[in-house]
Amino acid sequence: MTQPQIPHEGESVSIWQKDFEMIRFMPLHRDVDADVCIIGGGIAGLTTAYVLMKEGKKICLLEDQEIGSGQSGRSSAHFSVALDRTFQELENIHGTEGTKLIAQSHMAAIQMVKDIVFQENIACELETVDGHLFTTGKIKDGIEQELQAIHRAGIENAHLESSSLLPFHTDGVIRLPNQLQLNPLKYLKSLAEIIQRKGGKIFTHTHAKEIHGGPKARVITGDGYKVSCKTIVIATNTPVNNWISVHHKQTANRTYMVSALIPTGSVPRGFFSDPLESNHYIRIQSHDSSHDLVLIGGEGHRTGQEIDPESNYARLEKWSKDHFPQIGIFQNRWSGQVFESVDGLAYLGHNPFDQSNVYIITGDSGSGMTHATIGAMIITDQLMGRVNPWVELYSPSRMKLKSIRELVRENIRTVTQYAEWLKEKKIEEIDEIPLGQGSVIRKGIRRIAAYKDENGNVDLHSAVCPHLGGIVKWNAAEKSWDCPCHGSRFDCHGKVIEGPANRNLRPVRKSTIVPTPFLKKPTPPAEKTP
Repeated sequence: MTQPQIPHEGESVSIWQKDFEMIRFMPLHRDVDADVCIIGGGIAGLTTAYVLMKEGKKICLLEDQEIGSGQSGRSSAHFSVALDRTFQELENIHGTEGTKLIAQSHMAAIQMVKDIVFQENIACELETVDGHLFTTGKIKDGIEQELQAIHRAGIENAHLESSSLLPFHTDGVIRLPNQLQLNPLKYLKSLAEIIQRKGGKIFTHTHAKEIHGGPKARVITGDGYKVSCKTIVIATNTPVNNWISVHHKQTANRTYMVSALIPTGSVPRGFFSDPLESNHYIRIQSHDSSHDLVLIGGEGHRTGQEIDPESNYARLEKWSKDHFPQIGIFQNRWSGQVFESVDGLAYLGHNPFDQSNVYIITGDSGSGMTHATIGAMIITDQLMGRVNPWVELYSPSRMKLKSIRELVRENIRTVTQYAEWLKEKKIEEIDEIPLGQGSVIRKGIRRIAAYKDENGNVDLHSAVCPHLGGIVKWNAAEKSWDCPCHGSRFDCHGKVIEGPANRNLRPVRKSTIVPTPFLKKPTPPAEKTP
């Protein structure tokens, strides 16, 4: 059965999610056994399930919402050797040999996706395109130095292209041939159908409440059912099975995208990114006989640390108009969540400080589709007892000396968010909150997340994130409560939609916070005239 991608109330919708019907699975309603229990129904979870099933493993996959309803369905959906960090930065942290392994792993992931699509005959609008790195010229000689670092990494077919490829001034463009782009939800839908057809078990709307590794590995769902297994893979964008072991080494960021039509052929097909300066990224794909579709992303910020997220869309649309004057009306806009590691690479493999049979895929660092595929390859080799040359490079336990300074800086920034507990804040009256909006209010030492729907009904929850006690902030662009400490997110009714938190915000009784009547102060009687 299929059904449209239905986000939580008020959530933006990507071009992939719009009008798309995803295959539907039932919730888990009995105890089951499996070799591997995979938590997460995005590209990381489904690719891992697919590859392990080819190795003969018995798979059970649990997804809290619908297949592809998380960040995979909000991605720009390209597979590339290019990351958010420049190769110069990566070489400085990981060394020349490390960057060679980075390039090798990314090229292998690209080839794996091609192989899966062609072997399984998946119709997902797969295109082999060129990737491009550009800079607007503020960094002198930056593009030439980046090309040299790319060549040292072993990507010999990269070369400089004319700056006229884009309709605005650049200081040159590096072309990276043989990259990929596709429709992510069509790809995930086909993978899910293949997994089901070959005997894999997939359960949606099934929350993994408890995760236990060790000799008696098991996952307990929110409804009390159990998956007994030998191995657990956490593929939930960020791990929901530990408190701190990875979260202090990566930061949660919101990133924004818009889409619009441009004349066919006015910009070459493929994707472009500016890792040296603005961190904007662009994808061009066909639309009809007279128009291409341009997707433009950027204007990111730390999750929960932007007062007015709507303004990020305005800045992104202005940047898009300034650089692509042929753009007409913007069609869609949406945002997503990216977890950036301190050294630019994902964390793929054994979960730190945990049993050896628990694995994680996280820290996408702006290259989630490619990193997720690499993660599936590494974990499969680890489970099958094969040597994989990338294990140490992507190990979740790693700590690079040259990233220590950034690690300290990011953790200081995180700690400062706890100062919200100490701030004196005006007690906002609930009836002052606009319809369809939320606000954190104060009652003594308590912080209350108050949301008022379009009919004036109010939901009250504790504003304390159940992960590590940060105070959530209202995100008007997504109608969500976002934690500025480690990126946990909750819908407007307090339900968790993004880890590392694995529990909902705690409900608060209205009677303990405000007097009755709830939404209005009583009107004082009129004074009598003498």
